Amino acid sequence: MAEEKSPQFSIQRIYLKDMSLEAPNSPQSFTQEWKPEVNLEMNTQSQELGEDVYEVVLTLTVTAKNDGETAFLIEVQQAGIFVISGMEAAESHHALGAFCPNILFPYARETIDSLVVKASFPALMLAPVNFDALYAQQLEKLKQEAADNSTEKTEETQH
Repeated sequence: MAEEKSPQFSIQRIYLKDMSLEAPNSPQSFTQEWKPEVNLEMNTQSQELGEDVYEVVLTLTVTAKNDGETAFLIEVQQAGIFVISGMEAAESHHALGAFCPNILFPYARETIDSLVVKASFPALMLAPVNFDALYAQQLEKLKQEAADNSTEKTEETQH
């Protein structure tokens, strides 16, 4: 009788993989009234490093524009090494796509806030992100694309 492995999840390491800050319009941007338009872009990537060991990289890109001019652009790659085992493929995929980024986000948010303050701009505390909802949206999008592709192929074979 095969012994079923219980699900295991652990954090091996959390680290800053890369960061950059550009303030192309300083010092002029410091002389204007501060009414920024802030845009946040996120991306998550994961790769298997070894058996049941994964690196997950959360990339956040924050662009702040003031009066149409870029005040600052920050990109942070916050990464972690995680051990994930004993899970079904869907559970493992969810852990890599939602649970791990959720763990990494506060570290990335703190790094961004620190960089903004060091660049002499007002503090920027990014709002929390619901990675479970984003993951569900991504799954739905992939299902829809798969359905659209299979419909196109069916139409192509009928012509």
